[in-house]
Amino acid sequence: MSEQQPFWETKSLAQMNEQEWESLCDGCGKCCLNKVIDDETDELFFTNVACQLLNTKSCQCSDYPNRFKKVPDCFKVTLDNRDSFGWLPASCAYRLLDEGKALPSWHPLLTGNAKAMHRLGQSVRGKVISEDKAGDLEDHVVYWPLKLEP
Repeated sequence: MSEQQPFWETKSLAQMNEQEWESLCDGCGKCCLNKVIDDETDELFFTNVACQLLNTKSCQCSDYPNRFKKVPDCFKVTLDNRDSFGWLPASCAYRLLDEGKALPSWHPLLTGNAKAMHRLGQSVRGKVISEDKAGDLEDHVVYWPLKLEP
């Protein structure tokens, strides 16, 4: 008997139910980093400055249900805004699947937990500061969120 393929390999993003959609998030925290845009080139840069609600150890939002009330510019990843997926980190499952690519080998849906992701440095754990301590974002530009490691 053949093994059943995982839902993310058989369904499009549009076909996924809410639980499947939410499970795609690996919990890395990269999308919770503040970003800056170059005024002249419109180029997007990630910083190592995390949203005030991000728990920098667990890489989870400290108030997920109320995040849009507390952080007005918090971005909800939905199919309705898929044209904005390009600003998501290269390792983001939503972006990867939308581009027809596979999940990275360390993704929690493949490993069963987030330990591999953290161990391989694919999360923001140990790399960020909270926005209430940062100062000028331009002083905190980083390039590691843009890399996709296997």
